[in-house]
Amino acid sequence: MSRFLFAAAALLILSASSAFAAPAIGQPAPAFTAVDSNGASRSLAEFKGRTVVLEWTNNECPYTRKHYDSGNMQKLQQEATASGVVWLSVISSAPGKEGYVSGAEANALTASHGAHPSAVLLDSSGTVGQAYEAQTTPHMFVIDKVGVLRYMGAIDDKPTVSPASLAGARNYVRQALAAVASGHAVQVTTSEPYGCSVKY
Repeated sequence: MSRFLFAAAALLILSASSAFAAPAIGQPAPAFTAVDSNGASRSLAEFKGRTVVLEWTNNECPYTRKHYDSGNMQKLQQEATASGVVWLSVISSAPGKEGYVSGAEANALTASHGAHPSAVLLDSSGTVGQAYEAQTTPHMFVIDKVGVLRYMGAIDDKPTVSPASLAGARNYVRQALAAVASGHAVQVTTSEPYGCSVKY
């Protein structure tokens, strides 16, 4: 291989690895574009200047149901969006897999749960989920106003399906949002996500 071809090949490999770089705290969050439950194209770039929460969700997962049946997730969504945060619920279940829904079904679930996301993203191809290496439902990410990833991991420190565990739980997302809003460093930037595996 000539020196020119070798250099070109190395550049191509470097570009490919950069395009699929793992999400990292303190680094720009992976860019994405996805269709929401109303058929509109949404991108991370459109929310520049606003804090963004990404929540991977699956209506059939008992860990997800713990947070929704108790009203815990809805309360956090409402607190966040009332303060100007963009909350994007992401459904990465593939067609035929647990948790897969159409846009109309996603809207019906949002209404029946009294949920308060800014939008529900339908990621049946798994493109957004793979970009963020989303592992579980729920799996949470907090992105600051300039697009930098500030938190990723579990919603709290109680990896169980029991609603009773919510009493006294340390909610990492709430704490991260408060730190970002006040301009302080996020104390816990990563944690081990828990829940059902994302059904790619």
